[in-house]
Amino acid sequence: MKVVVDMSKCQDHGQCVFAAPEVFRFDDAGRLTHLPNPDDALSDAVEEAADVCPLQAIRIER
Repeated sequence: MKVVVDMSKCQDHGQCVFAAPEVFRFDDAGRLTHLPNPDDALSDAVEEAADVCPLQAIRIER
């Protein structure tokens, strides 16, 4: 699974961080970072994160 975040859309709302903290987090500057290739065992959490993103900035590629 590959996770792609369109950083031109992302406004750091953080809903993905709550949904999948193993994959998404904020750096020291408060900007979103993510694991681009998380384990497939996290797919449910990543799908939830994509669903709750208010700007639909997260795409999952399989």
